[in-house]
Amino acid sequence: MTRRAATPPIRAPRKHRPAPAQVAAARAAPRPPPRRSAWRWLRWMVLLGTWGALAMAAVLLVLVWDLPRTDLALSQTRRAGVTLEAANGTVIATSGDVHGEIVRLRDLPAHLPAALLAIEDRRFRQHFGIDPIGIARAAWVNWSTGQIAQGGSTLTQQLAKNLFLTPERSFRRKAQEAVMALWLEWKFSKDQLLEIYLNRVYLGAGAFGVDAAARLYFGIPATRLNLWQSAVLAGLPKAPSRLNPRTAPEAAAGRAAEVLGAMVETGALTQRQATLAAENIRIPPRPSRDSGWFADWALDDLGARFPGNADLVLRTSLDLRIQAVVEQRLEALLAGPGARAGVGQGAVVVMQAESGLIRAMAGGRDYRQSQFNRATQARRQPGSAFKPFVFLTALEAGLSPADMVADGPINLGGWRPGNGAWRSQGEITLEEALAHSVNTAAVRVLARGGGARAAMATAQRFGLPGPFPGDATLALGTGEVTLLDLVAAFAPFANGGLLPEPRGLVSARADGQPVPAGRPTLLRVTTPEHAGEMRRMLEAVVARGTGRAAQPPGGRAVAGKTGTTQDFRDAWFIGFIAAPPGAGGGTLVAGVWLGNDDATPMADVRGGTLPARLFRDIIESLAQAPAQDPSRDAAQTLGAAR
Repeated sequence: MTRRAATPPIRAPRKHRPAPAQVAAARAAPRPPPRRSAWRWLRWMVLLGTWGALAMAAVLLVLVWDLPRTDLALSQTRRAGVTLEAANGTVIATSGDVHGEIVRLRDLPAHLPAALLAIEDRRFRQHFGIDPIGIARAAWVNWSTGQIAQGGSTLTQQLAKNLFLTPERSFRRKAQEAVMALWLEWKFSKDQLLEIYLNRVYLGAGAFGVDAAARLYFGIPATRLNLWQSAVLAGLPKAPSRLNPRTAPEAAAGRAAEVLGAMVETGALTQRQATLAAENIRIPPRPSRDSGWFADWALDDLGARFPGNADLVLRTSLDLRIQAVVEQRLEALLAGPGARAGVGQGAVVVMQAESGLIRAMAGGRDYRQSQFNRATQARRQPGSAFKPFVFLTALEAGLSPADMVADGPINLGGWRPGNGAWRSQGEITLEEALAHSVNTAAVRVLARGGGARAAMATAQRFGLPGPFPGDATLALGTGEVTLLDLVAAFAPFANGGLLPEPRGLVSARADGQPVPAGRPTLLRVTTPEHAGEMRRMLEAVVARGTGRAAQPPGGRAVAGKTGTTQDFRDAWFIGFIAAPPGAGGGTLVAGVWLGNDDATPMADVRGGTLPARLFRDIIESLAQAPAQDPSRDAAQTLGAAR
């Protein structure tokens, strides 16, 4: 048997052992994270994103929770306001928020929006409502100067604040402003945003929008602005009150020069154009400060005359040239001879006799010091200025100016009126008695005309409500009147017997549409014959009686009456004269009162002295500086004027 050789046992192959360098490299290589760690990171990212989004949504909700409704804010184009214009269209007063016409960007001169963008937001066409570059630049300037020298708000942000928000300074309000700016940029085009801004921006003195400001400061619509005027308006949003052209003309002109310089930097102007425009800056003088008395009177009871909530533009009868003459002459008298005679205050009213339109009104010495209107609110004794109504009562009872009346002493129950320096002549005509203001004769004329009751009825028929005493002292003017009422009561003597209602409004527009402003009211209070007789008697007062100081040079016919109260507490002159050339034709009735608010006696100031002289000075000045045509203003509507 053959013996087989033994088979060696089978062994597993020996594993290859890596080299030491390979082991070190393998250990150094990063190991892939476990699958569980990857899921953990993904979960945290989802959670953080979710909570972050919720937090942002909560912040956004907090910011927009109390924001006003955008549809209401955009639909409200204006808040009710009143603009009062003089007879020539110059704005003399505003009440409430004043808005002009809604203007379109295409209708405005190109230099107006160019000026605004140059000084307020040069990157307006590039940014999306918020300007990071502008914010960074402003932050750097403010940090480097150590003060708030620049702001980073865009024009869209300013519009958002003006439309929807309050001027409150807080981080929350700024954040809301940014949100609304983004919404505005999404909702409107750049041109639309610029147009809305120009119609809504506040430009001082109650004016909202460039058209209202153009009319207020320059007396023209925004479509007619020249270059320097546009620069003035474009500079106002920074500080409307501090740069107001009316109250701070030098500051407004300086700011306009800055705007013109900014336009050069942006390429909107050449340096020569900017220099010429800056040299032509002429801020119009502000309207008379003392026209405030007229404005207050004209705006009285406005709600009853124009019910509703419309914006009103009211054209008035005030003639700024006559007003300026009245103010200048009144102040000159009070500062000179008036001061030496102890006269502290005065009032003047100028009225057109045929229509009752008030052409000028000064209710005191300085409206800024006292808004009390001594022409319409002060009730004082008229003295002998009341005598024309006593004598008219006698004429209506059958007497004539040529009838005789005794001028000697009289005693009524112990009351003995004096005649001053008048020397009794026994009997004089009614005309002479009125011309020389003889008191004893006036008392007798009162009795022959029917007594105090009859004279009182005549005065009330002429628009003088009183109160009046029911005794013979009425002949000497011991009742109470206002200067405005007394001026209106003299108008029938000048116009043939028709009593006009004093008026200040000529025409009106409500939200741009013409509305009735009332028609002249004329009431016949005496016959033309009796009015003519009284006119001739009042002419005698100036020609040869107590009112001689009122006669202007040239021999023009003047009629009027003086008045002085006991102890020289009040001095009056009421007169009328054909309007000087250029003053509108017809007849002007002018009344003057001088005195003191506390009724302190003056030093021998009688109606025939300083008041008559002031009347003459006003008439002389008007003849030298013709006023505008009041008849044209009364005939045309405000729409035609514009």
